[in-house]
Amino acid sequence: MQTALINTLVSWWFKKRLSDLNIFLKNPLHTQTEQLLLLLELSRNTSYGKKYFFHTLNNYQDFSKAVPLNDYNSLFPYIEQMMKGKSDVLWRGKVKWFAKSSGTTAAKSKFIPVSQEALEINHYQGAKDVLAYYFYNYPQSKLLTGKTLKLGGSKQLLKFKNAYVGDLSAILIDNMPFWSNMVTVPEKKTALLTDWEIKIDKIISEALSSKLTGLAGVPSWMMMLLKEVLNRTGKNNILEIWPDLEVFFHGGVSFDPYKNEYQKLFPSKDFHYMEIYNASEGFFALQDKKEAGELLLMLDYGIFYEFIPMDEFEGTFSKKIIPLSEVELNKNYAMVITTNSGLWRYIIGDTVRFTSLRPYRIKITGRTKHFINVFGEEVIIENTDKALEIVCEKHHCSVKDYTVAPVFMKTDKKGAHEWIIEFEKEPEDFNSFAVDLDKTLQQLNSDYEAKRYGNMTLDFPVIHKARKNLFYDWLKQKGKLGGQNKVPRLSNSRTFLEELLTLQ
Repeated sequence: MQTALINTLVSWWFKKRLSDLNIFLKNPLHTQTEQLLLLLELSRNTSYGKKYFFHTLNNYQDFSKAVPLNDYNSLFPYIEQMMKGKSDVLWRGKVKWFAKSSGTTAAKSKFIPVSQEALEINHYQGAKDVLAYYFYNYPQSKLLTGKTLKLGGSKQLLKFKNAYVGDLSAILIDNMPFWSNMVTVPEKKTALLTDWEIKIDKIISEALSSKLTGLAGVPSWMMMLLKEVLNRTGKNNILEIWPDLEVFFHGGVSFDPYKNEYQKLFPSKDFHYMEIYNASEGFFALQDKKEAGELLLMLDYGIFYEFIPMDEFEGTFSKKIIPLSEVELNKNYAMVITTNSGLWRYIIGDTVRFTSLRPYRIKITGRTKHFINVFGEEVIIENTDKALEIVCEKHHCSVKDYTVAPVFMKTDKKGAHEWIIEFEKEPEDFNSFAVDLDKTLQQLNSDYEAKRYGNMTLDFPVIHKARKNLFYDWLKQKGKLGGQNKVPRLSNSRTFLEELLTLQ
């Protein structure tokens, strides 16, 4: 009876929201134009708005000519003013929260403004729409009869002059309504612990005494937690511990390399997976269909989107930038965002390709700085993730983490790619695994195949089996343990790989 009542209320809310969603689904370009004009109107009296004469900008053409493309360095002088308490700088009023984000394990931190509008119209609306689409796809769900375990990288918010700095998880938790503790694990005090290993121990203790129906987090970190739960309980799979678990809401890294291992953790065809795409800079997209490998780009969350074709990304800052109306299917783009926190024409660093234009659906393909193109092979994270998924399935093994870097040419030596792979379950025949990985990557990427042809440019890849917990120890050494920290998969530099080899 309780489940039926909850689902009726959720269904009512979704139908109410569906009318708004249908507006942007049917009129995506008009919706985006409205978002841009509203952002300009609300920011016309800011320092940035006055500098670029926002009051004179009436359409996209005006906006694209007047406002420059930005990266973090070009916006930082404004962000610094905001952190010191100055009002009306990049966004109207005073921005109180700043999400600390490095994006990768690089030492340099970024401080991303998070306005009140961004919290309500973007992040929290995104979370509500995730639930709405989930209940739409699974109307018999019992998700809200139990609790969802949310695994973030939260650290307590630190006061900086007139602002509060912490990771996005901490900001969201700090602003959550009181009733959220009734439907989530862990409790707020635990979620904000600074020591990751102590926090994991407490989260597991709280979770084991709760009825869990859902999970939410980054696949790699969630898997680490779930493996520890199995170690503590001696059970064979997670459903033996929490039989009511029905869904894993995941994001942050590609799910492909982890898919087979999660199917062992949840050996049920009735267990569901739902992908989301959110970051410190905003909530961008979500999975709106069952078992889909693509995400619906959400166009009414206070964000205006532009795109840079990746084949024109390298080089000068005068890059070709196009609006949503000009994107093409199956082409790789760097994403540029203008947000209701004051990020103007900001290169977020993620790359996507469109799988559908009616409606606009995307697949995350990697990062603008995380690819290998030393020899013209243009290998991106989507390629390596997919290759690992295919080969792991063939060899009945699973991967925990990996990274790849180039082996540079010398006068007496050809170039190559060098991998470090930490397995959850190792392949029985590692040499055969390596051969199949190389062949599969060639099938997925014609440029890599051309460079590997006859070993003329690239030699067979060097592949290392990482010792147990190598990547965990590396992240711990850098002070980067936690749900929002990610291992850089690909790099044109050998820095990450060399650091890992020294710990091997």
